[in-house]
Amino acid sequence: MIRVITASVACFSLLLSAACAQPAPGNDDAQPTIEEMDGATIASSPRAVPQSMAEVKLSFAPVVERAAPAVVNIYTSRVVKQRSAFAGDPFFERFFGGNMGAPRERVQNALGSGVIVSPDGVVVTNNHVIEGMTEIKVVLNDRREFKAELVLADPQTDLAVLRVDVDEPLPYLSFANSDSIQVGDVVLAIGNPFGVGQTVTNGIISALARTAVSVSDYQFFIQTDAAINPGNSGGALIDIDGRLVGVNTAIYSRSGGSNGIGFAIPSRLVQQVIKSAISGNALVRPWLGASSSTVTSDLAKALKLDRPAGAIIDDVWRRGPADLGGIEPGDVIIEVDGQPVYDAQTLQYRIGVTNEGDTADVVYLRNGKTRTAKVKLSLPPETPARDPRTLDGQHPLNGVTVDNLSPRYNEEIGLDPLSTGVVVAEVQSRSFASRRGLRPGHKILSVNGVNVRTSAELAREIAKPRTSWEIEIDTGGRVVPWRVGR
Repeated sequence: MIRVITASVACFSLLLSAACAQPAPGNDDAQPTIEEMDGATIASSPRAVPQSMAEVKLSFAPVVERAAPAVVNIYTSRVVKQRSAFAGDPFFERFFGGNMGAPRERVQNALGSGVIVSPDGVVVTNNHVIEGMTEIKVVLNDRREFKAELVLADPQTDLAVLRVDVDEPLPYLSFANSDSIQVGDVVLAIGNPFGVGQTVTNGIISALARTAVSVSDYQFFIQTDAAINPGNSGGALIDIDGRLVGVNTAIYSRSGGSNGIGFAIPSRLVQQVIKSAISGNALVRPWLGASSSTVTSDLAKALKLDRPAGAIIDDVWRRGPADLGGIEPGDVIIEVDGQPVYDAQTLQYRIGVTNEGDTADVVYLRNGKTRTAKVKLSLPPETPARDPRTLDGQHPLNGVTVDNLSPRYNEEIGLDPLSTGVVVAEVQSRSFASRRGLRPGHKILSVNGVNVRTSAELAREIAKPRTSWEIEIDTGGRVVPWRVGR
């Protein structure tokens, strides 16, 4: 069976890198500006076929010498408590003592890779490398160790930004524009696979705009055949100029090892997250003000399209960017700012890497004709305002925390941007609702036949004294009725 797995390693002892110290890259000491983090276009390098055997024998060593010092090893740990599997069993507690129920503490370690992107110690890695960890240590190529502070974690893109305190400028990688790379371009992957130490592998760009990889909400990846293994998560994918093309994050694998199908988060998305971390602003991405679906073969036939490609608009938010730009439900978006849109995930990515206030040139099809709209992008509104409420009382939703859905909140939790109503934010373990299968992300639609649109309405309805309840719950496109009591 083929699995998509993140390229990180969990272990129970720390393995230090055995890589030799390398000279620092030839970057100047200038601090990258905020503008350099916004994904501005960088001209692609000229490409040519080797003209002689002498050219074929050229080495990647100078590129590695420049880039390797900016790729770091990341070691994380946390204390976890474990209870014995036999805790609470009278037979075992009788023979082994009554303290079997006391949880035991142990240190759980994990490792991954990271990339220094600023000389003052800003490091980017994968969110899954540091998620839930209480201690983060960054080890440089020359074996210097630093305790790292988490600046920003973005589960939606599976990226995290760290900072280490340093007394002198660190080697760092500059960014390539991931929109300018092409299939067939040579790339190098640098990381710490299996904790053996810094390792460099080479390959090519195998594919672009891979969206069927369920690793993050922003499913838009660069595919490469450069060997990526567990421990490479958060490492660098660089071009032959030594610039950062992407952050390695996942592989397709039957065994857990590299099969030549690895995925990296594009540098434009990485730049956006870093820019937000450096500026100290909350990470809120622009939105189109519309929900969309991928054009399937059946839809393409029904719409009389020559191929199943693009994102069809399902609905638009009144007075939102799409609505103001003249885009209507049924339109098929095929291009944004000169970049093709293959499906709904591509559209989400193309809009997500822009900046608030940007004007996007959107090409779409309507009734078989190609049209162009200039859409001024804005941040998703928080309407209605958040109103988290923890429900308590003698009713089936005791211990459930709910909140109001809004375009901005939907963006954060990965729901349809136009979804409205009341969403489950948290469910207490061992509560009736938890045992019944209620999970965060489910929507509460009605209580005893009364539709609830806000968390305040739900709290009011569920608190009414009753001996029985009928509750409608949307579990993700499927409405499940709960009938509780007499």
